[in-house]
Amino acid sequence: MRTETADAEGVWDGRRRWQALSVCLVAAFMTLLDVSIVNVALPSIRDGLDASEAGLQWILSGYALTFGLVLVPAGRLGDARSRRAVFMTGLSLFTLASGLAGLAPTVLFLVLARLLQGVAGGILNPQVAGLIQQLFRGAERGRAFGALGSVIGIATAVGPLLGGALIAVAGPDEGWRWVFYVNVPVGVAALVLAWRLLPAPVYGERQGLDPAGVVLLGAGIVCVLLPLVQEQQWRSDLKWLLVLAGVVLIAVFAAWERRARTPMMDLALFRLRSYALGSTIALLYFAGFTAVFFIFVLYLQNGLGYSALGAGLAITPFAVGSGTASAVGGRLVARYGRPLVAAGLGLVLVGLGAAWVAVELHPGGGVAWVTAAPLLVAGIGSGLVIAPNQTITLSEVPHTEGGSAAGVLQTGQRVGTAMGIAAVGSVFFASLSRTGGDWAAAFRYGLVVIMVLVLAALAAAVADVATGRRSG
Repeated sequence: MRTETADAEGVWDGRRRWQALSVCLVAAFMTLLDVSIVNVALPSIRDGLDASEAGLQWILSGYALTFGLVLVPAGRLGDARSRRAVFMTGLSLFTLASGLAGLAPTVLFLVLARLLQGVAGGILNPQVAGLIQQLFRGAERGRAFGALGSVIGIATAVGPLLGGALIAVAGPDEGWRWVFYVNVPVGVAALVLAWRLLPAPVYGERQGLDPAGVVLLGAGIVCVLLPLVQEQQWRSDLKWLLVLAGVVLIAVFAAWERRARTPMMDLALFRLRSYALGSTIALLYFAGFTAVFFIFVLYLQNGLGYSALGAGLAITPFAVGSGTASAVGGRLVARYGRPLVAAGLGLVLVGLGAAWVAVELHPGGGVAWVTAAPLLVAGIGSGLVIAPNQTITLSEVPHTEGGSAAGVLQTGQRVGTAMGIAAVGSVFFASLSRTGGDWAAAFRYGLVVIMVLVLAALAAAVADVATGRRSG
């Protein structure tokens, strides 16, 4: 007996929508995991492929660059045509690119495979949020975004642990290849389930995709992201002129979109306070929290000689706290709204501040133990930020615009991540040079920058709460 039905808007009853969500979350987990899992594999890749520092940087930054490049047009394509088809296209490309990366005989081959992985991840991810908008309503939507928030938090934090475990099991020579191979069987299984469980298209209108808008926005995003992700490799300050050019191109894109017959995104969404402030909070928060793992892994592996697995285990408390709190936050957001996000940001600041004190008091080999509790607190706070903020940000967005709205939101997160790593990395390496190799001091200086970014996100959340109370 069939227990699920679909109404005119594509909202299903019964278990099938939760099964569909599970497939989406598995795919999202893979693509987000590949943002961080490669960090601990870089020493093995360097030795195995005789990679230069520039090559290693492109293995990391190329993925982030192409990921951010296609988010908005891919979201729009899913809204206008078929989220299932676009999702499966992205998943197929990601699975193929992962296999190619594992087989890479040279650094150039691996960089190209990572660029393709990034494109695939950018195609796939907006469809997840778009499908949540389509399949869920009310409190259930909050729980669904809570599950997605758990995936985001856990994938970001557990990447170094999983990468370290794979390298420990397969050995330093071939272990880095399994960092990519592990995606292949999971991707194939997810493809089969996606075909069976994801909803068929429900829109009769086949809207245009605005090629001029795609080119303008794509060029703007590349100009903004490229100098950020290559900040350590490009020493000349002239690179920041590209950021200025990117801002100009995005402004031209916005002007074009107001006149386009079939705009790629509805700029009126930014008139919604929930969407505008939520996007700002996401950009600032992702600039802060993702940079923690970047400098912490460097501190542990390069400064204290931790193994890849040891460095990954040290970040596990954050992942545990984030995953647990995201599920709770998804259930509470309908009741508490933006104050829940503000409380989460406050907890993150408390946890990071405690980590700063812990490293000040005990900077040596046992630092993983003394930072465990602070990272757990910060992770709990993070879980109360990511999922609830995404739920609130997209709460007033029509489900027919869900993919493109999510694409813009996630593009902001990718830009924020690149900005944060560039800013925090600059302070970290400058402090390392100034102090003659004091890794603990460099980590503490980096934490200060991260806390400033999180504090800025908290200020935006508090401003939203205050505005809401005045208007209420």
